[in-house]
Amino acid sequence: MNEPKPKVTVAIIGAGIAGLSCASSLQKLGFEVRVYEKSRGPSGRMSTRHGEGWSADHGAQYFTARDRAFIEELNTWIKAGVAAAWHPRLSVYDSGQWQESGSKEKRYVGVPAMNSPGQYLAKNLSIECNQTIDKIYRKDGKWHLRSLENGEMIQSFDYLVLAIPAPQSYALTKLVDHSIETICSDIKMQGCWTVMARLSNKADMHFDAAFINNEIISWISRNNSKPGRTGQETWTIHANPQWSQQWIELDKDEAGQLILDSAKQLGLNCHNAEISIHRWRYASGAINTELGFILNDESKLCLCGDWLHSGRVEGAWLSGYKLASAIDISVAA
Repeated sequence: MNEPKPKVTVAIIGAGIAGLSCASSLQKLGFEVRVYEKSRGPSGRMSTRHGEGWSADHGAQYFTARDRAFIEELNTWIKAGVAAAWHPRLSVYDSGQWQESGSKEKRYVGVPAMNSPGQYLAKNLSIECNQTIDKIYRKDGKWHLRSLENGEMIQSFDYLVLAIPAPQSYALTKLVDHSIETICSDIKMQGCWTVMARLSNKADMHFDAAFINNEIISWISRNNSKPGRTGQETWTIHANPQWSQQWIELDKDEAGQLILDSAKQLGLNCHNAEISIHRWRYASGAINTELGFILNDESKLCLCGDWLHSGRVEGAWLSGYKLASAIDISVAA
């Protein structure tokens, strides 16, 4: 009798939505997949901070769905109870004036937290968290990895997927694939300073979320206005990308105070609030032309992420999903 062929093995670095999308799609296609994530858990920038009696989505604030494949995936999430539509009272602040937003865009969030869809995708995957991959190399036709925490990984892989921001991808690949250098170096990713404020009383604001133009901050949102949220009144405040990048190395408390001062001028007084501050070093930035993903058929090195596909949550998922299909075709060729 013919013995079954061994499964093609794939290592994926990064358990954000792109990496999780790629991993889950590859696993459905019959590949053996292992995901490595430097953080404590999956979901990347679709992230939620939890505390005693409170929570706050401090990364992606919502997402939209336009592509047919992603709409189908979103419907799966909704049916599973890990995503729902969000209907905030939405305002816009520009040049000293407030006005109600006229946007008719359908917005969705994870339920009961923004990281819920990522956890849903991750539940049947083999993921090793707290693993910072600091070296990759190819030997005898296989990819080998080393982590900062554990040293050399025992398992080697047929394909390697980097589902991490462009600067981190470049840092790992510059010694093994020079063709990646030009693409990654063209990406100017910007950071984002984020403040989470837990208030003792409900804030008297005329909106649940607001886009802010031409100020230090670009977004304010009442986390409790999202479906499934409970606990203490919590607001998330994002600084604008240009300001964040300019002051990315600023002391955390200094950055937080400048953001809170800006919010106070707009009517959100966080005096006596419990404050948490987070710096996203790589929060936004996408290439102009949508490559979607990168697959080197010769070296079996692949890249995916929102920075390769429109810079949105939907783009991240599509990038991983499309890459998985491309890898499947590559193996069959």
